[in-house]
Amino acid sequence: MGMASSMCFMLFLLLSLSSSIAEEESFDVRQHLSNVSRYNAVKDVTDSNFVPSTIPNECKPIHINLVARHGTRSPTKKRMRELDRLAASLEFLLSDAKRDAQKGNEASNNIPAWLWGWKSPWKGKEKGGELVIQGEDELFHLGTRIKERFEDLFDEEYHPDIYTIKATQVPRASASAVAFGMGLFNGKGSLGPGRHRAFAVISESRASDRMLRFFDTCQTYKDYRKNQEPAVDKLKEPILDDISSALSKRYQLNFTRQHTASLWFLCKQEASLLDITEQACGLFTSSEVSLLEWTDDLEFFILKGYGKSINYRMGVPLLQDVVQSMEQAIKAKEEHHTPGSYEKARLRFAHAETVVPFSCLLGLFLEGAEFAKIQHEQALDVPPKPPQKRKWRGSTVAPFAGNNMLVLYSCPSKNSSNYFVRVLHNEVPVPLPGCDDSDFCPFEVFKERVVNPHCKHDYNAICNIKLEDPDTSSVTSKLLKLFHLLFSWKKDDEAQFHKHTEF
Repeated sequence: MGMASSMCFMLFLLLSLSSSIAEEESFDVRQHLSNVSRYNAVKDVTDSNFVPSTIPNECKPIHINLVARHGTRSPTKKRMRELDRLAASLEFLLSDAKRDAQKGNEASNNIPAWLWGWKSPWKGKEKGGELVIQGEDELFHLGTRIKERFEDLFDEEYHPDIYTIKATQVPRASASAVAFGMGLFNGKGSLGPGRHRAFAVISESRASDRMLRFFDTCQTYKDYRKNQEPAVDKLKEPILDDISSALSKRYQLNFTRQHTASLWFLCKQEASLLDITEQACGLFTSSEVSLLEWTDDLEFFILKGYGKSINYRMGVPLLQDVVQSMEQAIKAKEEHHTPGSYEKARLRFAHAETVVPFSCLLGLFLEGAEFAKIQHEQALDVPPKPPQKRKWRGSTVAPFAGNNMLVLYSCPSKNSSNYFVRVLHNEVPVPLPGCDDSDFCPFEVFKERVVNPHCKHDYNAICNIKLEDPDTSSVTSKLLKLFHLLFSWKKDDEAQFHKHTEF
């Protein structure tokens, strides 16, 4: 009996070990980089439990709204300097290890070879944050796929009023719009071997762009984020400390919390931009990567997502613009406007800080009864810590080139409604909690249950923006009047001067 128990126990251990090894081998770190994930690595990661609706044959798409994040970009100048500091700090740590090795200490054998003499791939680069080749490719092919998928929508001769393309003034966003447009209109022009054509990209001033950069113009949100960031850093500290301790034991180097944070950042940049997964990412186990990913997702949730209603309420102008474009398309359809005289697509290119709040306004990535909570301004629990499962993952919510498409369909034979909305996230149909978890929602139901509860919130009120009175209280108006008065005096003085100096 004792022998049989021992055999069963050994078999259990062997199976557990085999399962653990198989899981480690199937783990693709490129799918666990939170919002630094490349689009192609994560766009096919979907909810296997959801079965998309079958669209009736008589239903035809008549308008599309796109809200997309820019494609893969290089690290910003600030983060490149962080990697330079990491290189200097690692050099210092390794000099200690080298001295120990010269004394006969074999602990240095545990140190990965790539760490010796490592320098940042972006060392000496003065500018950062620009769209890279991979990002151009992501948006180009996104444009190509959308054109092929909705070919009836893109059969018109190009005109900027038919296919409206908007981007923020940040170069990586406008460059993403250009790459997308090149894919969308590829072969429809006469420029070069690819028969490209010119097209317009419209941008608002960064200082006043409430549609795509509302996070920059909303003072209430900026105050909230500034006050909350230290608390979020505190939430991350236990995870970073535990992993720092594990790394120190594993490699016999005195890694600090800052080392771990910077090495995780390096891992994300190497894996996403350079397809290198065996260096910085190789320092961590898959469970450690999952925990580090969770800390990023936690920050994403609290500062940009469902963590506070201001995070997404400030995006109401964008939601209203989307609905207005649908209403205009319905009007054009009902009034039988001439083809080529009305808009068929409104295409926007912005940032994670745009896409995430917009996804929240639609009620995506919620669990169970959470949709009812956000409708009543109730706080949501933060995403559960691994190994528990969660819907809120930065890698799927807003990877590079992550996007939401709202497709408006006309269904003439439907009795209850002639128009329906379908939401696709990263090109995949997703259920809308406000529409009974359907991905094909009657337009009036979509407005009533998803849109209208948010539209009771006024952007100026929630963002603490005081409207100026141009007649009385406007400082700008008073300064202009003073300038005009001074300028008038100057002109009078010059006239008197010329009067007395004529020859």
